[in-house]
Amino acid sequence: MAQNTCGTLLAHLLESYGTRHVFGIPGVHNVELYRGLWDTKIRHVSPRHEQGAGFMADGYARATGKPGVAFVITGPGLTNIATAMGQAYGDSVPMLVIAAVNKRHQLGLGKGFLHEMPNQRNLAAGLTAFTHTLQRSSEMPDVLAAAFAVFSSGRPRPVCIEIPIDVLEERFESDAFPSAVRQLRAPGPHPADIAAAAVLLRDAKRVMLIAGGGAQGADIAALAEKLGAAVQLTTNARGLLPPDHPQLGNFGIGKDAGRTVMNEADVVLAVGTEIGETDYDFYSTKPFAVATKFIRIDIDPRQIALGQRVDLGIVGDARLGCEALMAALADKKRDRAWAIDAAARLSAAAASAREPEDILYDRLLGVIGAVNPILVGDSTKAAYRAGLTYRSAQPRSFFAAGTGFGTLGYALPAAIGAKIAHPDRPVIALVGDGGAQFTMPELISAREAEAGIVMLVWNNQGYREIRDYMVSQEIKPIAVDPIPPDFVKTAEAMGVHGKRVASLDELAAELKAHGPSAKAPFLIEAGPWIKE
Repeated sequence: MAQNTCGTLLAHLLESYGTRHVFGIPGVHNVELYRGLWDTKIRHVSPRHEQGAGFMADGYARATGKPGVAFVITGPGLTNIATAMGQAYGDSVPMLVIAAVNKRHQLGLGKGFLHEMPNQRNLAAGLTAFTHTLQRSSEMPDVLAAAFAVFSSGRPRPVCIEIPIDVLEERFESDAFPSAVRQLRAPGPHPADIAAAAVLLRDAKRVMLIAGGGAQGADIAALAEKLGAAVQLTTNARGLLPPDHPQLGNFGIGKDAGRTVMNEADVVLAVGTEIGETDYDFYSTKPFAVATKFIRIDIDPRQIALGQRVDLGIVGDARLGCEALMAALADKKRDRAWAIDAAARLSAAAASAREPEDILYDRLLGVIGAVNPILVGDSTKAAYRAGLTYRSAQPRSFFAAGTGFGTLGYALPAAIGAKIAHPDRPVIALVGDGGAQFTMPELISAREAEAGIVMLVWNNQGYREIRDYMVSQEIKPIAVDPIPPDFVKTAEAMGVHGKRVASLDELAAELKAHGPSAKAPFLIEAGPWIKE
């Protein structure tokens, strides 16, 4: 009989649930998590910081729809990954964090044990769908099943399982591991709610459809064409309609002109979106308000209950909800003239406050979009602009840190996670010089993992967005001009090639040269000096 531990049990269970990559950093307290990996098909990717592990898991999850998995040590491992967990929580991203914690008989004593915290579980609890402290290795199959149930059938958010060191080290004799995978299906909508929605939509002459990240997997294009609806896609829903679809408008409903267009509709249908400020318009100055009939489909009943007043709330999976609506409206085909006109006016609203630098950003994004990448944006002005105007050609191909939690340093490690998930696609991290300095050591992680991303640094010599806001608030700018490094030389010190480009044409050539099958990362530095 083989001697196995809780760690080996975990590795085999993760493999049974389809896990193929784990992001993490080993330490004395969590080495047992690594014992079983050699006997599985799971590939381990080593970041340079646990926050990077979390962002990599996040990017992997957004690019695939499958949970990203991270291993961290006790104490600082969990506090380091907490920011990434907050980003994933805010954007409803499935992430499984496995953390070691001190031995059961040491918990809460305050005796100065290594990595000790007063209550590690409480810290994680505020950033997760649920957090569980494993008391016995035999609990692992049930707890892991509960985690994957959240990912597959509820609102997907992080789950943290902390395992005391003595539980991790528990040994048992067995040559077999549990192989039964207990994943639940997502709940469908109530038939009565679908029937009521069909009545409202059948009678409507003008429909506005807003789709968010929760609508991934739903056939939004088919529903929009059935309804003759003008469409708005939030940041996390880009790509659910082709970029040139005539019913698709740039995201302008946060502008006064865009609100006017939206409220011309007889019915507004929101699918899989919080209707939070970063969902509908990062630059909006007013709370979201629908002044017409409003229907929401969402997996989370709490979101429907606490948000904007609805005439009909439908609780259920977005894909199943859209399919049910399509079936209920099988005989309906609406003229698209209003939708096409409304989409054009929504795009005009999104562009209405365009400043001179926004013109450059839009052209920059056009060059990026031409290579059909997975584009990962940091909290930087060019990425904020992308949140209004960028049109992705495929689903799960644009996400940015400006939504939800709004962290800095996200794009580089998240892009690495996305590239590991899709090694055959070009992946670009769009990051400012300020945000780049948060997580730039992960560039060498990309080299080590053969994740051939492009790190595109937009260098405007400081925290430009914050500087501009200070000036607008009549605050004399302070602490917004951190000195950036020489990015090209820094990349070269990590064994990564880099280049400073002088024009958009040169940028386009470099992006084309660094093809989708590249295994080596590449850094490109650009900025306000770039020629159009």
